[in-house]
Amino acid sequence: MIIELVGAGLVISACLAIFFDEAVYSVAALASTLILTALLYGLNGAVYVAVFQFAVAVGTLSILFLSGEMLSEKPKNKTSPRKAVLVLAMGAALSVPMVIFSISSPNDVNVEASFGQALWNLRAVDVVLQGLVVLTVTLGIGIVLFKRKRSSQKLGDKD
Repeated sequence: MIIELVGAGLVISACLAIFFDEAVYSVAALASTLILTALLYGLNGAVYVAVFQFAVAVGTLSILFLSGEMLSEKPKNKTSPRKAVLVLAMGAALSVPMVIFSISSPNDVNVEASFGQALWNLRAVDVVLQGLVVLTVTLGIGIVLFKRKRSSQKLGDKD
């Protein structure tokens, strides 16, 4: 039953991360999504994947938060509480099939592998691809900030 509740929280927090207009609230909902994902991995016995998910989540959240605050315009109107409750209800409705049809996995899975073997021999492609995604996002943010700085300097020179 705990796995189903974590899964329901995962779906609800993912819906909220997409819905919120304010960057701070959206990043907070995304943080709970990524942490609940790591918790779901841990509850299913994939401790190494849970630790890796948590480590990637910390780096991803810091980059997204900084870029969201620097690059986004502040919304003029705040999200109404009524819409937030509607999104919570929608996320809960999406979670109902998951709670009804259990997603629990059998507990007799036993993998004899060290952390290094599990990370590099079994999941090397995932590790490299996730690292490339984080690197691409970081470089993209740097390029956007550099272009903004150059355009603001050019505007300053014309005055």
